[in-house]
Amino acid sequence: MSPIAIEDIREYGVFSFIGLLGGIFANSTGAGGGVVFIPLFNQLNFTEQQSIATSFAIQCFGMTAGAFTWWFHYHSEKTQLRLWQGFKRIISVTTISSIMGIWFVYGNQLSSPTSLHHSFSWFSLVLGLFIIGTIFFIKPHRERSQLYLFDWLALTTIGLFGGALTAWLSVGVGELLAIYLILRRFDISMAVAAAVIVSAFTVWSAIWQHTLIQFEIYWQVVLFAGPGALLGGIFAKTLVTHLSATKLKLFFAFWLLIIGLIGIK
Repeated sequence: MSPIAIEDIREYGVFSFIGLLGGIFANSTGAGGGVVFIPLFNQLNFTEQQSIATSFAIQCFGMTAGAFTWWFHYHSEKTQLRLWQGFKRIISVTTISSIMGIWFVYGNQLSSPTSLHHSFSWFSLVLGLFIIGTIFFIKPHRERSQLYLFDWLALTTIGLFGGALTAWLSVGVGELLAIYLILRRFDISMAVAAAVIVSAFTVWSAIWQHTLIQFEIYWQVVLFAGPGALLGGIFAKTLVTHLSATKLKLFFAFWLLIIGLIGIK
């Protein structure tokens, strides 16, 4: 191995662990891996476009692995998954509207209302507080499986708005979808699985903006973080199946609060 290759491993090898952490977190909560990557890239002084583009590229590894893992889980056990009746329809509607939302932003070259650091911090903080509120102030009921007209309208709105947020922050649609489904009392594993698969479709639809149209990806980071995220995406489902809904939401919420508070300071 050449000295240059060894030096690259020393300099970028830590990103393999970061990718693994991001992949596990993203695919066990339904949140995009950008929740881990964007704060780190900000500390490393990446430009906003480099941060978003690199985050998308890493997520193409992690979210895709997680999507396949969850999809195989659904197909192998669907006869027992009574509460997953609307799984494919939720994915279809939200994915289509998310891709429309993200490419509306790209096609019209719409800039984020504020800086990436500021927007991401407030998004994380508000979402974290909202999740904690649902844990302590909303009484549990029996889980549901039926979708109503209101749900279809909400899913379309989440896709459009979440897609736009994802274009600006590299996260958004997965988080919003997971939280909505949990609030509506759908099965926690189904909520996470749907959010992961929608996020995977969304990042793949967006990656062309950051490769063919405007290349800003930091490939040295992706080379090491991508395989780590892939492994994290494969193992994340095991974590979800061993955590209660409350523990999973608390874990998700406190991570978001930490990110938000650190970023706002």
